[in-house]
Amino acid sequence: MLYPLKFQHIYKDKIWGGNKFRTILGRKDVKSETCGESWEISAVQDNVSVVSNGYLKGNDLQELIEVYMDEIVGQKVYEKFGIEFPLLVKFLDTNDLLSVQVHPDDAVAKERHKAYGKTEMWYVMDADEGGNLIIGFEKDSSKQEFSKAIEEGKVPQLLHSEIAKKGDVFFLPAGRVHSIGKGLLVAEIQQTSDITYRIFDWNRVDADGNSRELHLGLAMDVIDYTAQDDYKTHYTEKQNATNELVSCQYFQTNLLRFNQVVEKDYYSLDSFVIYMCMEGSASIDFGGSYEEQITKGETVLIPAALHSVKLTPRGEASLLEVYIP
Repeated sequence: MLYPLKFQHIYKDKIWGGNKFRTILGRKDVKSETCGESWEISAVQDNVSVVSNGYLKGNDLQELIEVYMDEIVGQKVYEKFGIEFPLLVKFLDTNDLLSVQVHPDDAVAKERHKAYGKTEMWYVMDADEGGNLIIGFEKDSSKQEFSKAIEEGKVPQLLHSEIAKKGDVFFLPAGRVHSIGKGLLVAEIQQTSDITYRIFDWNRVDADGNSRELHLGLAMDVIDYTAQDDYKTHYTEKQNATNELVSCQYFQTNLLRFNQVVEKDYYSLDSFVIYMCMEGSASIDFGGSYEEQITKGETVLIPAALHSVKLTPRGEASLLEVYIP
């Protein structure tokens, strides 16, 4: 019988990374002071997640889908993506500004890179006071105006910045310019893609005095220069209920905050489900001979073959629930 799967963390040191994985998530295996990303479930080439629990320990995600096919991902997902797992989920720890960047959509990514585009979302798990992020434009812009701002080093003046607080949600369709500021711990859900066009890097240089590569030629044609009235995703939060955060063609993400047993029926979903634990801990009863545990900062993949799950919190727990709609 398949069971809830956990995976080895894939850590990425970044020029902007920090130590919140260790201090907030309690991960003793993080030794670096500049660990910026923890890839929780990944099928990106050369970064395929490896199971860390149960009898499938040591097998990677692609091998599992090759063997179990729709039992892992669901029939409709398998028919569309084959052995490619369609989502990449990760945690980000930003101790400094990320570059201003943008991602292409599916059509452009397929044409240029033979890959998927990148639509994504952020859930702010923790934020230092004053921690901010950049998302989209302050007012409608244009390719010409943006090019001039790049030449004059005035990119930040055109972009929308806002203070981020714990529990904030932001949706980033492909084409939306963005950056994350200092002091945030973020859960990121995205299409399986590692294509990033870097536009502006705050005039940073490395220890040898070199700037990081920019991708202006690729970026300018994929940017959406239209400003939005409000970039934050607003949602209602009811306890012991499923609260929808983001629903798009690539993924649906819900928030479960519960202090009593929650039973989930996934029979008609025809998709895997990912749990990312934001607060507290809970046990996952999947009808097997034992219960799997999930605690703050952990991610668990529920195979599509597990149609019924019972979640029992210790006190209060908070999970993101992610699947293919």
